[in-house]
Amino acid sequence: MDTIAAALVESFVESPRYRSIPAPRAEAGRELADVLAVGIHPVTRGIAAGRHYASSGVLPLVPGIDGVVRRADGSLAYVGGLGGTMAERILIDPRRAVALPEDADPATVAASMNPAMSSWVVLTSRVPFAEGQSVLVLGATGAAGSMAVKAARHLGAGRVIAAGRDTERLDQLLAEGADDRVVLSSDEKATATSIAEAAADVDIVLDYVWGAPAERAMLAILSARRDHTQLLEWVHIGGMGGPAITLDGAWLRSNALRVSGSGLGSADLGKARLPELAAAVASGALAIRPRVVALSDIEEAWEHSDARGERTVVIP
Repeated sequence: MDTIAAALVESFVESPRYRSIPAPRAEAGRELADVLAVGIHPVTRGIAAGRHYASSGVLPLVPGIDGVVRRADGSLAYVGGLGGTMAERILIDPRRAVALPEDADPATVAASMNPAMSSWVVLTSRVPFAEGQSVLVLGATGAAGSMAVKAARHLGAGRVIAAGRDTERLDQLLAEGADDRVVLSSDEKATATSIAEAAADVDIVLDYVWGAPAERAMLAILSARRDHTQLLEWVHIGGMGGPAITLDGAWLRSNALRVSGSGLGSADLGKARLPELAAAVASGALAIRPRVVALSDIEEAWEHSDARGERTVVIP
């Protein structure tokens, strides 16, 4: 039996191991592709630990939700929304493969597409975003949040507000597309005042925080709104502040507030203009620095904590 090298999760509480698994075989509607680079994203870790809602709970499993591949015709492509990409070779759906420029760096694309997609998909297919609208990124100092600031600006936002805890990173974001910054501090009253002053009339909130901090921010914005009939699109993307909020029904009745979420399974990626995003990533306009590690060193790669602005990428 033919085999290939892969990372294999054999326990939800341990790092993947470097193993040999049966080689995939071509089948109807699928084609074989050689994997060039796979990012280790937070969602990848969550699924591999059985904590993410997309986890099947079945072991063993090959981790990885996306990657850059070389197709049989020699072309490069980004593939996402898959399971088990952290292997030498995988089966892909050619209809969902996003073509990449031949000179694109596979590691950079593998590092950047997933964090960039979290905001890009929202602004291109989840909400009716129009050029000139204002966007608040709540939780802007993380990898995906920082990319959201750049993506909003790239897509034509009229005003972008970055909110987060890392003051140094917030200052950097002012040079990377943000028009204003809000420090999310332990002083809840001061934080609410700052959010209200900066984002009272914002059109869209890209929320990477959720939980109690998002609840307080929502109330601060709604209380300060000058026109309560102006639609506020609040999109839950990440949950580092907690898994739930308390939403008073009066907030919905007295404001044009629409709360939604965006993640695996909620968006039609066919409408998300992914070739445009891939081109922006490949050009460096929306990119994260890759930290490249060999697949054979998967245990070390898995245990590594990425520095600000980097993402670990596995190369078979």
